[in-house]
Amino acid sequence: MSVTVGIETGKNACHTMNSILIKGGTLVTMDDQDSIVRGDLLIRDGRIASIGEQGATADTIIDAAGCAVLPGFVQTHIHLCQTLFRGAADDLSLLDWLKKRVWPMEAAHTADSIRASARLGVAELIKGGTTCALTMETVNHTEEVFKVVEETGFRATVGKCMMDKGDDVPGPLHEVMAVSLKESLALLETWNGKADGRIRYCFAPRFALSCTRELLSQVAQLAKDRGVMVHTHASENLDECALVEGETGLRNVAYLDSLGLAGPHVVLAHCVHLDAAEFEMLANTHTNVAHCPSSNLKLGSGVAEIKTMLDRGISVSLGADGAACNNRLDMFTEMRSMALLQKALHGPEALPARQALRIATIAGAKALGLAKEIGSLEIGKRADVIVVNLRSLHSTPYARDLVSALVYSAQTTDVQSVVIDGRAVMADGKLLTLDEKAVLDEAVRESGELLRRAGIEP
Repeated sequence: MSVTVGIETGKNACHTMNSILIKGGTLVTMDDQDSIVRGDLLIRDGRIASIGEQGATADTIIDAAGCAVLPGFVQTHIHLCQTLFRGAADDLSLLDWLKKRVWPMEAAHTADSIRASARLGVAELIKGGTTCALTMETVNHTEEVFKVVEETGFRATVGKCMMDKGDDVPGPLHEVMAVSLKESLALLETWNGKADGRIRYCFAPRFALSCTRELLSQVAQLAKDRGVMVHTHASENLDECALVEGETGLRNVAYLDSLGLAGPHVVLAHCVHLDAAEFEMLANTHTNVAHCPSSNLKLGSGVAEIKTMLDRGISVSLGADGAACNNRLDMFTEMRSMALLQKALHGPEALPARQALRIATIAGAKALGLAKEIGSLEIGKRADVIVVNLRSLHSTPYARDLVSALVYSAQTTDVQSVVIDGRAVMADGKLLTLDEKAVLDEAVRESGELLRRAGIEP
């Protein structure tokens, strides 16, 4: 696979092309019929102009022979601010993980370290085929994440973490409710809808244990008034669930629902420990669940009942969570892990590859309210497209079942080219809107300084 017309590199490179022809690949469309088409994909002015037709010309031609061409992955739970924490918070359960490692490191962030963390995370996401993410950042310096998203051409809905409660919360993270709301609204006004809609804002209260009832209620109302999403954690860990129920008299998801934090505009990360009434509530309110299988395994939180959710019509999408608890931001791993775990729980017929791939693409787009724009290869949609080379030892032979090869065999290193919003951000495995060496050097430097500020041994 190669790009046969040169692409400029550098900060503004993603803005240099009006049309791209991805030629000779197998198009895994993820449309309503799960159509697979052999042929070319033409992108013009940021949108998909034709599918399967041949003979078109374009400013840039990408040779996709031997490759699958599919919509970019949509991750619905990511913490870009935690990418620098990779390997610094291992072998701890959720609450200890937060109190002993993650919160102290988040409190030690500066604008420079947040920027380095976001650049490292976005670079990893793009190289692994993720073109869109829903992210929850920390309390401070969230504007730096927005700047990185804007500069790199990535697509993201980003929220400033909100925390106005908790005795064990470090001072720099412990907010006054009015200030938290004011700063969140300022970010919303500045960034929501920027870059022709590629960048959006969401409210991101961390979870019930670090937010007062008043804050959660205010967020619920403001999100409805402003027409934006809410992104929070729920029912990830048994100790967390017990503490919430002890404080509120309600189970975690039921408590959030009682405050108005449910509905199609709400994404609840994890939802590992639910009872029958909570499953019913999620289905009835069309609330979205972001499943993070690797994170749940690494923190020992448990295995979410994804098959049960899907059988009940609950919206399920996928996320890697943060590098502090995964430790990689790899959608191929998440698809494979999700499917295999559900098979272990429910038998080999549970969650087949085609369903897993839909969860990683169009289901994520639906959860973010973007299904009319991204998540499948259809004429008129925004062109978020990835080219995955399947001529590799671990994927061959793939002709028997292309989707199986993508879900069970493919790896991030197989992603060859990435287009977001009709602009190439990676070609032939090379990032075009980020200098990979500079990203790595900056991350190493800032990580060491951050760990020293946090009092954690590198």
